[in-house]
Amino acid sequence: MSESQNLIDKLLEQKTELTREIIDQKIVEKKEKIGAGYLTDQGALFLIASDYGVTLTESSKTEINIKDLYAGAKDISLETRVLNVSPTKQFSRKDGSTFNLRTMTVYDSDSTASVKLWDEKANLPGIENLKPGDLIKIIQAYVKSDLDGSATINIGSGSNIEIIDTESQIPLIDKITKDVSELQEGQKDLVVSGMIDGIISGMQFTNSRGQPGKALRMRLKGKDNTAMRVVLWGKDESLIPNMISRSANVKLLGVRVKSGNQELEIHGNESTMIEIEGGKEAEPIITRILSITVTEAGKNMIIATDSEKNIYNISDFSNSTTDCVEGDVIECMPSKVYGNSITLDENSFVRKLDNDETIPSLSKIRTKISDVKVDGTYCIESIVLKAPERREIQTKSGESIALSEMFVEDDTGQIWVKGWRIQAKLIDKCEQGEIISITGLNAKANNFGEGRIELFLTAHSKIKKKN
Repeated sequence: MSESQNLIDKLLEQKTELTREIIDQKIVEKKEKIGAGYLTDQGALFLIASDYGVTLTESSKTEINIKDLYAGAKDISLETRVLNVSPTKQFSRKDGSTFNLRTMTVYDSDSTASVKLWDEKANLPGIENLKPGDLIKIIQAYVKSDLDGSATINIGSGSNIEIIDTESQIPLIDKITKDVSELQEGQKDLVVSGMIDGIISGMQFTNSRGQPGKALRMRLKGKDNTAMRVVLWGKDESLIPNMISRSANVKLLGVRVKSGNQELEIHGNESTMIEIEGGKEAEPIITRILSITVTEAGKNMIIATDSEKNIYNISDFSNSTTDCVEGDVIECMPSKVYGNSITLDENSFVRKLDNDETIPSLSKIRTKISDVKVDGTYCIESIVLKAPERREIQTKSGESIALSEMFVEDDTGQIWVKGWRIQAKLIDKCEQGEIISITGLNAKANNFGEGRIELFLTAHSKIKKKN
């Protein structure tokens, strides 16, 4: 007789009002509530018994799989691989005392689980050296239910973790890695790979409790050119290389997929590990300035191009370009280069160079509308066919965001130009019939699957009206 049948018999002995059919139905309901892939029939039985105030005897099995975990299990041991490891954090109790906590995500052939290491166990010898894919044995841990109902492994004073070096059926990291194009809403504890698509930026904010927070933002593109926004909460630019090439390969370990304001997004947290191809040292870059916009804080946001007609977004936080004008050729030593995004700060330098005819001017860098392709960055010159229209878009979080759009054309075709938030104001100033030059537009596919391409303004974009 299986262990599950043994447990059913024990539950029927203590709760005579139940039948096997009722228990089978409750197992199905419990597994549906927790979510596919997180609960076995045996684990569901322990939860059902608890609902009826019955304590079932734990399985005599000393080593179990992640799918067999259930809240209340004690002295469990299991073999897993590391997916990611977070830094240790210190927290305060109500009585003023403090405790340490480190979290890990582990996986086996079927499932994943969160692991919490408490107090001195948060700094076990060698834990700082654990790498994704390392095979470990968790010994005499206990299991509690997390806020979302999933079983969480806890490493307390009587528990331990050992690194083991044996053959295992648990797949290595590369075997569980998913391309961006394969992702679906609701997936969690993923290893995701893709290529950098556009800029990488940091974000500072204040959370709902009034505490400062930070996040790292980027976009990743999959093998089928599907692009997805990434937000890594609790991360900043100190964790990534200073020099990241265009279309650099990226691997994110320990992320989930959720619905954003307009599309699916990849979200990570402090435990998420980031692997990006790149180097520590940036190299000098020579470009021609195509346009300069000035932020409300007085910082220059520049669109520039090099001799290969690559377009760059330059963010000057050091006032290194205050003496520069549009058309100047400059050499800069940036502090960071993320694809086509260049950051200038106090560690950067900029100098003007003599005019270099090998670097094209704005008139030679412009693209005809018929040549615009998804995911490219463009400069265009066109006539406004339809006066700008502004709408207020309500996000899922309840925020209202301004969106302005206008319909433009050149002698090869027509296209919509759109701007969100501050960029909406740039479009609002345009009028029907005007000829305009726009620098630094991002091309994206229409969200409604209509097959058309649209152009979007960025923080670096500039619209100039022609006489």
